[in-house]
Amino acid sequence: MAMDRIIQRGAEAVLYLKNGKLVKERVKKGYRIQQLDYKIRKQRTKGEAKLMERARASGIRVPNVRVEDEFKLVMDYIKGRKLKDALNNMSEKNRKAVCEEIGKMVAKLHASCIIHGDLTTSNMILAKDGLFFIDFGLGKFSNRVEDQAVDLFLLYEALKSTHFDILEEAWVKIIKAYACNYSQAQDVLKRIEKIKKRRRYK
Repeated sequence: MAMDRIIQRGAEAVLYLKNGKLVKERVKKGYRIQQLDYKIRKQRTKGEAKLMERARASGIRVPNVRVEDEFKLVMDYIKGRKLKDALNNMSEKNRKAVCEEIGKMVAKLHASCIIHGDLTTSNMILAKDGLFFIDFGLGKFSNRVEDQAVDLFLLYEALKSTHFDILEEAWVKIIKAYACNYSQAQDVLKRIEKIKKRRRYK
């Protein structure tokens, strides 16, 4: 695999730069049966590309992506900072604007039946031309309220873990924007409260 620079090695894939583009290559798993491993990597690669294409068509900022082969995605390299590293130190005005944008983008995802699957500020890039969502590797298509609630609840948990000092302010802005931009939002937000209760009484 010819590459310019490795960006990240994960459990599922290696990310590297090649000719100015970001390549995501799903790596072979030695512990899986070969035929099963082939099928899983192929399906996940194709599925992630479809999710990103629909997200882009729905007006969500995601990298342009194409499938290069059965296990490899090639996409634009978005220059910017991970929101995880920027959010806590922003001015209150900028932070509120970014959180409002997150709420709008998640609303568009769910209205398009897209579940991101890993909504954290590590998977959001703050670039010159706006906020981008990345890494749809754990995503799927679904219009189920439960799936959408879990998706949004994971974001709440990520904020609680990484941005605790601004949790209340950020979450209020996100869910307010979400509610204003998604017709099924109230059902989703009610389900989140049920999920929180389930977690408390485990």
